[in-house]
Amino acid sequence: MAFSLTPERQETLQDILSRYPNKMAATIPLLHLCQEQNGWVSDEVVDYVATTLELPTAHVFGVVTFYTLFFTHPMGKHHVWVCRTLSCALNGADEILERCKDKLGIDIGETTEDGQVSLHTAECLASCGTAPMMQIDKEYHENLTLDQVDVLLDRLRS
Repeated sequence: MAFSLTPERQETLQDILSRYPNKMAATIPLLHLCQEQNGWVSDEVVDYVATTLELPTAHVFGVVTFYTLFFTHPMGKHHVWVCRTLSCALNGADEILERCKDKLGIDIGETTEDGQVSLHTAECLASCGTAPMMQIDKEYHENLTLDQVDVLLDRLRS
């Protein structure tokens, strides 16, 4: 089945297109918009973006596979990102990541059986002064302890 944006997101697309000097420049924002609606970037989404922006599908697929924030398979409703940069690593990121893996019962890049949570690592989430930290969806959680991780993940799963 062909992918298409909802009428509301179609309006957002028109706003996005009006802000860029050419259609190619809107590739990343349009991919984000489509992934927000679809949950991931399927082949149908790649075709839609390529057609809409008058680009080769290979170009769009190259963008999708280059950036870590685009998912090429179905993911969970929620995304947990554990920062692994030096500041976080020195302050316990490995323990935070292991706690997430144990508590969620999944490994990095996997999704819980109920489809609710996907686990990821990031090289830097730009919060070095408040390490260790993780991002859940669009919210930062800093100066983490293992007990705080338990509370956050329990809340996410309920």
